[in-house]
Amino acid sequence: MRVRSLLVLLLVPALAAVAASPAQAADPSVAPGGNFDLSIWQLQEPVGSPGSPTTISSSRLKGANGFQDSYFYTDTRDGAMTFWAPEKGVTTPNSNYARSELREMNRDGSAANWSLSGSHKLNATLRVVSVTSNVCVGQVHLGTGGSSTKPLLELYYHANGDIVLGTENSPDGGQTAHTVGHVAIGKTWTYTIGISGGGTIDLTVNGTTTHYGIPSSFKQYKQYFKAGSYNQSSSDSTTKGARVAFYGLTVVHG
Repeated sequence: MRVRSLLVLLLVPALAAVAASPAQAADPSVAPGGNFDLSIWQLQEPVGSPGSPTTISSSRLKGANGFQDSYFYTDTRDGAMTFWAPEKGVTTPNSNYARSELREMNRDGSAANWSLSGSHKLNATLRVVSVTSNVCVGQVHLGTGGSSTKPLLELYYHANGDIVLGTENSPDGGQTAHTVGHVAIGKTWTYTIGISGGGTIDLTVNGTTTHYGIPSSFKQYKQYFKAGSYNQSSSDSTTKGARVAFYGLTVVHG
């Protein structure tokens, strides 16, 4: 009995360490590039000259000593890769909203630009720390193939806790909203944005999967993923905005 008790005492701390390991995987003392593979991402920030936001290359993002600032940084409490997008900031020519957001790249430094055919997945674990109205936390965006600068889809988190998928009706515009979940502000949740078979969007939020058809008008376009904090409200405030913390972010193409 003493031997068994001793074994239990020895095993309990070991099991506790294993259970705690996922939360402790991120190092809060390093830049985001020390915890995440940022060699396939480029960062856009809400600063720069009007109509031309600053971009940070993947080569500057990589590694424990990689780029970070007040808009993109490691949370020193839990190691989360954190994006801050205020309501007032530099925007792209085709948007009125500021963003601190990653754009998918290839490992050779060129811009990702993949066909709808095959299998493509963006996996994320995250929580929205603060938001004024709503924030886009993941996208599939149109690449080359035509003149449209629209996304194929955007995944939004609303201040009331609703998670909403916006699917574009055509490359010319118009978006249909689908409520796909609900998570309280500050709570951690997961999503997988998938494209399969060339014509289907597969969205999984906290383990529940829904499917949506892709209109044929998008077939001519290549695509790429985006993730981060793309704020969906604007004002003259630099203190109000959307702060999003990521605990996992991976891309898989097959």
